[in-house]
Amino acid sequence: MVAAVLASVLLGLTRAEIVARMRAPVITQADGLVQVYAYCAEDQRREYQTPIARFAAETVGQLYRGLGRRPVHVRQAGIVIHIGDVRTNVADVVVRVTTNDSRVVSRLYVRSPGYADLRRLRLEVVKAFYRCVEQRELSDAEAVVAYRRADPALRVADERQRLETWLATGRGLDDEEGLKMMRRIFEPGKASARDVLIFASRLFLYPPGYDLRFLGRFHGLSFSEALAYARLDPTIRIMAALKARELPVFGGGRGDAMSAAADAYQAFLLALAAGEKDDRELRAMLDEADIKLNVAMEESRRLSRARGDGER
Repeated sequence: MVAAVLASVLLGLTRAEIVARMRAPVITQADGLVQVYAYCAEDQRREYQTPIARFAAETVGQLYRGLGRRPVHVRQAGIVIHIGDVRTNVADVVVRVTTNDSRVVSRLYVRSPGYADLRRLRLEVVKAFYRCVEQRELSDAEAVVAYRRADPALRVADERQRLETWLATGRGLDDEEGLKMMRRIFEPGKASARDVLIFASRLFLYPPGYDLRFLGRFHGLSFSEALAYARLDPTIRIMAALKARELPVFGGGRGDAMSAAADAYQAFLLALAAGEKDDRELRAMLDEADIKLNVAMEESRRLSRARGDGER
């Protein structure tokens, strides 16, 4: 603090300004684990101190939840952030680690709060948390993994990326894991574009055995083709009934639009299996299901654009 006062004198601050900075309130968050000091002008303190404190506290909260631990109130902060008064584009975050009464304290110095590298600040908060709470030192890469695992949205994004990699390259998962992930509901009540595409990939009928063929010649049929040939091969109707039981697994739990599409296809398949409706009625049911699937796809794309995740 003496160094800060000397620096203030050199910068030409008045005594009143120095006293005001010395007396500036300290914000304490996360059950005492986080403290934020602001040795800067009042306008900078008003603009940045509370948001930075909230940013650090929210990061700590995510980490606690990710570890399945409840926050514990502490008397001495383990993550202390000092906000400086620089107003130019100095993005660095300087870290000093000390040990007080067997407690590790990480001091993070943000010299220019308006230009601070928030990614670096978050990484340093994560590393400080693990230092103090878990008594572990993390590398930058380990800190990124720890935070992404703790953040529900990022964890889902990483899991989806694992599935995308397997679908594109066959790597990263074995076949059993990959097929299981294809059926997984990543975000209850929401369907991604990939969820809709996986559902669409199930809209085919296949014979009950690899060595069998519909009508002695077809390895598989689209629903539209199945409608055309169902009266010629009773096996098609049997497989339609079995497929109707499968679709809710890939369409349910992923939002209203996706559920509506799954229900519409299921109704079509059950009607096809029953053989009580004529082709015109069945065609109308299939067309309605196709329309609902298009609605689900458009909704998934809107969700993707809103999240900015670049998902196709």
